Amino acid sequence: MRFGPAGYPSEGKTPKGALEYTRSLGLDALEVEFVRGARISPEKAAEVGAKAKELDIRLSCHAPYFISFNSDSEETRAKSVDWVTSTARAAHHLGAYLIVIHAASYGKHPETALQSVVDGLSKSKDVLDDEGIKDVILGVETMGKLGQFGTLDEIEMVMDQVDGVHPVLDVAHVHARGRGCLKTEEDMRGLVDKFFSLSGKTAHFHISCIKYGDKGEISHLPLETKEPDLQMLADILNDSEQDCTFICESPLIEKDAVVFRDMFPKFRK
Repeated sequence: MRFGPAGYPSEGKTPKGALEYTRSLGLDALEVEFVRGARISPEKAAEVGAKAKELDIRLSCHAPYFISFNSDSEETRAKSVDWVTSTARAAHHLGAYLIVIHAASYGKHPETALQSVVDGLSKSKDVLDDEGIKDVILGVETMGKLGQFGTLDEIEMVMDQVDGVHPVLDVAHVHARGRGCLKTEEDMRGLVDKFFSLSGKTAHFHISCIKYGDKGEISHLPLETKEPDLQMLADILNDSEQDCTFICESPLIEKDAVVFRDMFPKFRK
């Protein structure tokens, strides 16, 4: 199991410095945030990736928030393919194993969302295959708002039609979408069992706590708020042999990554 922040901790000053700082905290994963666009040269990506490899930090990347495969705009749908493929190229040069994708909103046409996501990711996969980029998983994230595409069942249906797609489980998003549905260890175990049946070799988690309302997610919160209580997740997984990456998206990205790691008795310092 690996733990790390969503983004470069600011204390590191530079990407390489952030990696060194992350490792100094005893963390061994990091998600590079390309949420405004994958603006990094292949050369720079290779340098950062080499540093991560030297420090034994597992890298992943987050694709731009602009992606919307179910948009009414043909231009936006085409750009969404470009945003996915440009992020995957950057991930390839970084040596990152997976990119995280917010695939779509339902918009005015929820009935077309599934096929739109399948079509968009199929086009993205075809482009990447043609370029020989086959080492980056397309990770579709579980989403926290009721108006967004991204339940585990929906992601499973995409996986049935597009090779190379895996789910990314944002535990807080599931909790928010279900308006506080992860109340007991049994609730959490059911979610994890479903996720592990789909996750493949490495299960990629986003962890945080969350504020929610009638329409689901409002904002991410620190782990101390216990909404949901992630100690339940750690207790369930402490003896698991499943390879997992836990990326912390709370407002305290690296501090709460350490807090979550230390919820596991076997990792507690």
